[in-house]
Amino acid sequence: MSVFAQSTTSTEVTSRNSWLKIGANVGVPVGDLSDYSSLALGLDLKGQIMTTNHIGAGITTGYNHFFAKEGLKDFGTIPLGAFLRYYPQSKGFFLGTDVGYSFLTGVEDGKGGFYVRPELGYHNYDWNIFGFYNGVLRGDDNGGNIQHVGIGFTYNIRFK
Repeated sequence: MSVFAQSTTSTEVTSRNSWLKIGANVGVPVGDLSDYSSLALGLDLKGQIMTTNHIGAGITTGYNHFFAKEGLKDFGTIPLGAFLRYYPQSKGFFLGTDVGYSFLTGVEDGKGGFYVRPELGYHNYDWNIFGFYNGVLRGDDNGGNIQHVGIGFTYNIRFK
């Protein structure tokens, strides 16, 4: 006779398993984008539910503003996607990624593309701090990829 146990969290939204994450980030453009922009500032908004005691999932959006080098024009991206986080402990390091589509703003006839944003960070009950890579994959025909690396933080606002 075998017994299997699995630790799970209810899918009902409560203040113990669900919250909004509001934050900001700063980054440095890499790849071809570094010839065009020298700084990226962003805002993050995420809705998360803990599907188990160690796995969080949710939806994400925000805005990233790329400051152009002299003589060029600033632009932005608006990501819309899903995310998954792995929290080995209730406080400590975490690993996760965002995936989805990122819209391009401030560029005439500019096209967005698929984006991915892996993160490695530290978390506790109220906040997260993390390093990330953000890549918007557009291909050479659409103006090339938009890539930056940076650090960010989010603050957790609990649902009541």
